[in-house]
Amino acid sequence: MVALLSPNAIPSHAPVLTEEVIRFLAVQPGGRYIDCTLGPGGHSRAILEAASPGGVLLGIDADPAAVQLATEALSDFAGSVRLINANFRDLAEVCQRYEFEPVHGVLFDFGVSSLQLGSPDRGFSFQTEAPLDMRFGPDQEITAADIVNEYSQTDLADVIWRYGEERASRRVARRIVSARPVSTTTELAAIVAKAVPGGGRQRIHPATRTFQALRIAVNDELTAIEAALDQARDILGGGGRLVAISFHSLEDRIVKQFMRRESSDCICPPTIPACVCDHKATLKMITKRPVKPSDEEVSVNPRSRSARLRTAERLPMEDN
Repeated sequence: MVALLSPNAIPSHAPVLTEEVIRFLAVQPGGRYIDCTLGPGGHSRAILEAASPGGVLLGIDADPAAVQLATEALSDFAGSVRLINANFRDLAEVCQRYEFEPVHGVLFDFGVSSLQLGSPDRGFSFQTEAPLDMRFGPDQEITAADIVNEYSQTDLADVIWRYGEERASRRVARRIVSARPVSTTTELAAIVAKAVPGGGRQRIHPATRTFQALRIAVNDELTAIEAALDQARDILGGGGRLVAISFHSLEDRIVKQFMRRESSDCICPPTIPACVCDHKATLKMITKRPVKPSDEEVSVNPRSRSARLRTAERLPMEDN
């Protein structure tokens, strides 16, 4: 069960690239916006402030604790915001249900939030002892403990390699299987640290990639991102902006490939001499390269160090 938090338990959270989000979303007074990764509401507040007067926002988060906190944090915008506990993979359904389309902008801030990392009972962090959970929402069936203790050694190694890009994935999986049952975050982190060569000398904790892999697998994050990007494009009005912030290469690759594909009139393989795909561009790339946080932001908020922001604009409907 995912515990809801009291206001006094709100962990410190600084939304990343906030100024850039407002600039690349091209937020305008009276606009309609969707924050698909609501969290504690930091980005949403900035959007609402920039969209005043008259702006409205739909906020979505799979984590009910995030929705609770954001509801309290955005209470002064109560008449301009609707906050929904849902997974962004169901974006189109949510927008249809609440008649919230077309919109001027859609924002994604992928990955785990400071709220989740700061909740010791959620199992996202190896800094404190907790059950191996890692679910974004309490209704999800599979937990990290299920993967760690029930997957075959081969399947476990595949998850750690595919989603964590951990070079020692086979060694890590072998160590985990030999230590089963594994029940807590600190226990798992210690097992992984012994399996990763030179773990103590790495810039990041040797368990970081394995924990990332388990979290992605538990929440089926990459499939959700692919589905949500398609839906976001379809609910944007002409000239509307799509902004996506990624924190690791797997997320960023999906966003980059999606925006490149949807900004091209032909997606045929280069070996085909003539276009046969009938694909027509629906987006225009705004950021040719990912936008990174400034040195000043990184010094204030180290979490922002790996953030990468990409933006595309919906082409006018008559052009696609």
